[in-house]
Amino acid sequence: MADEIGDAFARAVEALGGIGGRVVVTGMGKSGHIARKLAATLASTGTPALFLDPADGLHGDLGMLVSGDAVIAVSNSGETEEILRILPVIKRMGLVLIAMSGNAGSTLARACDIFLDVSVAEEACPLGLAPTASTTATLAMGDALAVALLERRKFTADDFALFHPGGALGKRLLLRVEDLMHRGDELPVVAA
Repeated sequence: MADEIGDAFARAVEALGGIGGRVVVTGMGKSGHIARKLAATLASTGTPALFLDPADGLHGDLGMLVSGDAVIAVSNSGETEEILRILPVIKRMGLVLIAMSGNAGSTLARACDIFLDVSVAEEACPLGLAPTASTTATLAMGDALAVALLERRKFTADDFALFHPGGALGKRLLLRVEDLMHRGDELPVVAA
């Protein structure tokens, strides 16, 4: 994986960091699950992002795309039909297209502006079929992108806290005594 993070990765960070719109991440099946997680990680670390199901995109959800967006298409094979069918619209709109795939010779790899190679020698599944090592490699590449972008944006713990007001993280970073403290008429008083 470390060998795959080079010039293409730097170009992807530069492209994603310089867009005026959002990062739209798309993928089907297990790649779709990884794409959805990547969109959520990007959004929670300061890069406006959303997930687009490419099948839904074929039936109207391509309207989510706006000028200035960039698209990250996640497909291990690079031949996922639903993704290939939305490429003409992405191209027609002039959006930056970044592919994360394990197949450098695929249709998706040839169509994209920037190719991020997430190929693996073999899947961890004993049958060699279930996406295991490939999804892990894609997840790692996505997390590396998110971290590089948050560093590029100089994203701070305070910024992080604003996007995470719930749960333990938000409470630890945001909650102050004055947020919970009663004042004036709100003070509980026991009559003597």
